[in-house]
Amino acid sequence: MKVLIVKTSSMGDVIHTLPALTDAVKAIPEIRFDWVVEEAFAEIPSWHSAVDRVIPVAIRRWRKNLWQTFSKGEWRRYRAALAETHYDLVIDAQGLLKSAALVTRYSHGVRCGYDKSSAREPLAAHFYQRCFHVDKQQHAVERTRQLFAQALGYEIEGRGDFAIRQHFMADQNAVSDYLVFLHSTTRFDKHWPEVYWRELIVKAISAGWTIKLPWGNPEEKARAERLAAGHDRVEVLPKLNLAQVTKVLAGAAACVSVDTGLSHMAAALDRPNVILFGPTDPGLVGGYGKDQICLEASKQEPSGRSVDPVVFANLTPEVVWHTLTSQCLSTED
Repeated sequence: MKVLIVKTSSMGDVIHTLPALTDAVKAIPEIRFDWVVEEAFAEIPSWHSAVDRVIPVAIRRWRKNLWQTFSKGEWRRYRAALAETHYDLVIDAQGLLKSAALVTRYSHGVRCGYDKSSAREPLAAHFYQRCFHVDKQQHAVERTRQLFAQALGYEIEGRGDFAIRQHFMADQNAVSDYLVFLHSTTRFDKHWPEVYWRELIVKAISAGWTIKLPWGNPEEKARAERLAAGHDRVEVLPKLNLAQVTKVLAGAAACVSVDTGLSHMAAALDRPNVILFGPTDPGLVGGYGKDQICLEASKQEPSGRSVDPVVFANLTPEVVWHTLTSQCLSTED
């Protein structure tokens, strides 16, 4: 059985789709998948053993320069790649008008997706031949698992399994001596204060841990260097691609992260993770899996401290360290 998955972005959304594939393989051992995904995240689907082919799409980039997209033949090559295979099913797990109109409707196979009351954009349902109702008031991972189960005709059981850790770790039980602190995100007000990071680093080093700090652009690198200053056991990592930083995460004893795509990657790798939320609500897209602890600043006791961003004032290093050591590191052998 051959199925095409349409889940183009974002990083977290792509990662959240992986457990549905694992469910499907357990129920239908012969099933195989191709996957249409935004070019920036094209590596991720290939890490799951049930995926044969990844078809990159560049909707975000194409919209900025339609003339170049058509004149250089990118759209034609994409359409040709999409048409190479006739699929038993095409499952649009994105539920957006752009995915339905620019991907799903050009594919060959029975088109499936969320019904109009379940899709993020109800108009997308008009492009599907089979529509399924999935309650919106549940985690994104569970929504996708239920969509696949209905489309493919099986029952889901237990907690979802991302099934990608083995791609990065030959010995999945190896004991690690380092923590990863994911300090970078897109919005300033989602950044945990640097003074808090520095205090947490001191606590971790004093307990015998080494800290690794990844970064993705010059601003993030500068922050990492400030956090590491004066500490021999804090490593500012070199510039890494997605696969390389994922391998670092896979080997960590645990992580502390702000609200960012890589926090979902830590969850997918079954790494204990304390995720720090200030202006945002973990809601239905927070950390999914074992030892994924979401700490909300709004739910902490008043600290009396003055920091920037102020929204994080009550989510102090003491709270984070206590949570990390009592709920994450204590589970490690």
